[in-house]
Amino acid sequence: MSLQSTSKYMSLILRHKPEVIGITLDEHGWANVDELIAGINRSRHLTMETLEQIVREDEKQRYSFNEDKTLIRANQGHSIPVDVELEEVTPPEILYHGTGEKSVASIDVQGLLPMSRLYVHLSGDYPTARKVGQRHGKPVIYRVLSGKMSEDGIPFYRSVNGVWLTKAVPVEYLEKISAKEMASRTQRSVSSGGV
Repeated sequence: MSLQSTSKYMSLILRHKPEVIGITLDEHGWANVDELIAGINRSRHLTMETLEQIVREDEKQRYSFNEDKTLIRANQGHSIPVDVELEEVTPPEILYHGTGEKSVASIDVQGLLPMSRLYVHLSGDYPTARKVGQRHGKPVIYRVLSGKMSEDGIPFYRSVNGVWLTKAVPVEYLEKISAKEMASRTQRSVSSGGV
């Protein structure tokens, strides 16, 4: 099994279904490392060294160990109720949310909802939001008026890996970025050597 395949399987276990391998998470989302390794080893090979490599090399920094590496958890994205001990943080004035065209009609009426997750996930910059949107088909990017939301008393959190989280984003705090602006941003990025 590839590292990526094992990492995806771990993500399923640590965010959604720990019972698949017969383990439980504590109230803060932590799993016992020895139990995780033993459970995963029922269907694929996992050593402590491989687990450390997955945590270290995961480009989205999905996982964290505790100090002595006896516990591990997913940093965010849970569909099961856990408290990953996020501190409330004042967000920047603007955050972004990338999605696919198929979600636009619903978002334009209901705003951003966490769906099967505990929080709505937001990006700190446009390129990241665009990359997220591309995973869902033709990307659509929303500008989130996070500074205004915060002023209005809506709390924000920032996960260990830099993803901005909030319970929901009402429609009045959303601005859809036009196709023309998206094309202009993409053109500027390409001409400056970015993606």
